Amino acid sequence: PDGHLITPCQKSTTWSKKMDFLLSVIGYAVDLGNVWRFPYICYQNGGGAFLLPYMLMAVFGGVPLFYMELALGQFHRSGCISIWKHICPIFKGVGFAICIIALYIAFYYNTIMAWALYYLLASFRPTLPWTTCSNPWNTVNCLRYLSTDSNVTWTNTSTSPAEEFYTRQVLQVHLSPGLHQLGSVSWQLALCLLFIFTIVYFSIWKGVKTSGKVVWVTATFPYLVLLVLLVRGATLPGAWRGVVFYLKPDWGKLLSTTVWIDAAAQIFFSLGPGFGVLLAFASYNPFHNNCYKDALVTSSVNCLTSFLSGFVIFTVLGYMAEMRKIGVETVAKDAGPSLLFIIYAEAIANMPAATFFAIIFFLMIIMLGLDSTFAGLEGVITAMLDEFPQLLSRRRELFVLGLVCVCYLGALSTLTYGGAFVVKLFEEYATGPAVITVVFLEVIAVSWFYGTSRFCADVNMMLGFSPGLFWRVCWVAICPIFLLFIIVSFLAFPPEVKLFDYVYPPWTTVLGYCIGVSSFICVPAYMVYHLLTAKGTFKQVRASRGLGVGLSPSSPPPVPPPSY
Repeated sequence: PDGHLITPCQKSTTWSKKMDFLLSVIGYAVDLGNVWRFPYICYQNGGGAFLLPYMLMAVFGGVPLFYMELALGQFHRSGCISIWKHICPIFKGVGFAICIIALYIAFYYNTIMAWALYYLLASFRPTLPWTTCSNPWNTVNCLRYLSTDSNVTWTNTSTSPAEEFYTRQVLQVHLSPGLHQLGSVSWQLALCLLFIFTIVYFSIWKGVKTSGKVVWVTATFPYLVLLVLLVRGATLPGAWRGVVFYLKPDWGKLLSTTVWIDAAAQIFFSLGPGFGVLLAFASYNPFHNNCYKDALVTSSVNCLTSFLSGFVIFTVLGYMAEMRKIGVETVAKDAGPSLLFIIYAEAIANMPAATFFAIIFFLMIIMLGLDSTFAGLEGVITAMLDEFPQLLSRRRELFVLGLVCVCYLGALSTLTYGGAFVVKLFEEYATGPAVITVVFLEVIAVSWFYGTSRFCADVNMMLGFSPGLFWRVCWVAICPIFLLFIIVSFLAFPPEVKLFDYVYPPWTTVLGYCIGVSSFICVPAYMVYHLLTAKGTFKQVRASRGLGVGLSPSSPPPVPPPSY
C-alpha cells in the first residue's frame, strides 16, 4: 500500500482512434461560451486591443494548465479522484470537489440546450413564431420590425417579437417575481430536457467507444454552420458596421484592470482545465501519445473558434443596427443566452430562407452543448469508476443512468417560470469561483508538493523529451499567480447580477456563495479526515503518506505500462 513504484494501470477501454480523442477535447473546449461570451467580452473591452491580453493570458496561463492536465491524466491513467494517490494524497478532496462542481454545471447547462430544442421545434413552420405580434403571449409593447417595415419607428419602450417569444413563451419568466417564488415547472421544457438527457445517456453509457463516435457529428457540424452563417452574415447590409465595432482597437482600455481580469477569466473558462474532463479523456490515451502536440492543437483551435464566432455574431449585429437605424452598441447590450435567443434569432427571421437558417442555427447550439455535456459527465464517471472499480466497473450502464437521473432531477428548478434566474445564479456563483480555487490548489500540489522536476521526468518518460524552461516557470510561478489574480479579482469586484428587469437581492449572493462553498468544502474536510485516519504521528504522516507523493526520491524509476 505504501510502496513507491508507480505503474500506471492499463485501462480496458481506450480511444478507437486518435481523432476521437482530439474531437472530444475540441468539442468539450468549444462550447456555447465561445459563441456568445467571447464576442461580447471582446467588444466590451477594447475590441481588437482585447486580443493582446487574451493571447498573453492564453500563452502564460491557459495553455500551460491545459497541457499539464493532459499530461497528468495520460501518465497516471486515472480520473480526478484516484489520481491524487499518485500525486499528493492529502489533496484528494480536490477530486471530490470537481465532481460536485460538474454536477452543478449539469443542473443548469443542459437547460440552455432545452431552450434551443424548443426553438428548433418551433422553427418547423413557414412563419417563425418570433416574427409576429399576434400571438397569445404578446403585449401591447410588441413592435414587429422587419426590414420591410420602413414606416415603423423603434422606441425605448418597444419590445421585439423575438424578445417576447423568449421571455414570455419559452421561459415564461413574467409569471415569476424572482428567486423567492419560482413558480411551476414548464412541462414543455421538461420534455425538451428529458429528450436532451436521453441523447446524452445513449451517447456516453458505453464510454469513450460510443461518445468518441458521436463527437464526429457534434464537434464538426457547428463549424460547418458557423461558416455558412459567416458567409450569409457578410453579405447582409450593414455587416461592416458590426465588424468594425468588434475589432476597432481602443488601446486606452488596456490600462484598466477589468480588461485583464476578463481576459484571464475568458481563457480559463474557454479551455476548461479543472473540471476533471481533460484528466479523464487523457487517461484513455496510449501511454506514449504526444499530448504536448495535442494540447497546442486543441487550444489553438479553441481560441480561433472564439475569434471566428465574433465575426459570425457581429456581422449580424451590424445588420440589425442598420435595419433599426441605431448604434451597434445598443443592439449588443446583452451578453449571455439573450444574445442568441433574442438578437440572433430575430436577425435570422429577417433573412431569406429564415426557416432553414433557424433550423441549422439551433441545431448548432444543441450540438455545441451536447459534446460539452458528454465531456463533463465523463469526467465524473471516469473519476468514480477509477476510485471504486470493483463496485462500478461492471455496472457502468446503471451508474450512468443513475447519474443522468440525478442531473435531470437537479435541473428541475431551472425549468420553472423563474428558472432563468436559477441558471444565472449557478453560472455566476456556484461554479466559477469554486473551480478556479480548485485548479489553483491542483497547480500548487503538482508543482510544489509533487515537484516540477518529477512531473517533467514523467512527461519525458511518455514523450521522450522533457518540458522546457518556459513550461516549468509557468507551472511553478506564472499559473498560480494567474489563478490567484482571478480569485482575488472576483472577491474584490463581485459581479452585479441582473437578468432582464430583475436585480438579484443581497440574500441571493449569500445563497450563491454557499452553493459554491458546498463543493470546495470537500478539500479541507478530506485533509482533516486523511490526517485523522492515517497511522503514526503527524510528522510520519507528512513524510510518508499525508503530504508525500507516490514516488520517493530514493525509489527506482517508474515502470512504463505495456504499449496499447
